Amino acid sequence: MAMKRRLHLLFLGAWALLFAGAVLAAEIAQPPVVDDSALPALGNDWRENNPYRGLPAAYDIGRSAYNQSCARCHGADAATNAAPAPDLRNLNRACRRIVSAELKARCQADKDAYFAKTVRQGKIIVGVTHMPPWDGVLKQELAWAIQVFIEAQARGGRE
Repeated sequence: MAMKRRLHLLFLGAWALLFAGAVLAAEIAQPPVVDDSALPALGNDWRENNPYRGLPAAYDIGRSAYNQSCARCHGADAATNAAPAPDLRNLNRACRRIVSAELKARCQADKDAYFAKTVRQGKIIVGVTHMPPWDGVLKQELAWAIQVFIEAQARGGRE
């Protein structure tokens, strides 16, 4: 009887591994379907800083792109309640507290570089893909618009 139970557990374990593999295989970056024509084109070379801060159209475009491509892991409308991935609204929290305009700009530049690198390369920790790479899938226009949306959500709403 013990042997039968072990075989049953082994069988269940094999199915679990197959299912886990299927789930991981589904974590492929898919481009959102968003009309970004209201954003100035940026070309192929990624900008160092987000050029869309203060551009009202970036919020709505970023929200749409975010909810299509990021919400599955980070929560709808960047509300990370019970979502498995980090709360992106906290990315610029340290910068928001800085009073000096010069230091705040430097902090924001560092956060922009971190955001762009993470979006483009994804997140792989100890050999496990936590976020797929979006380079070649997500245009930088949409990535920067997503960041505008996330930053506005961190402040409590629209830009």
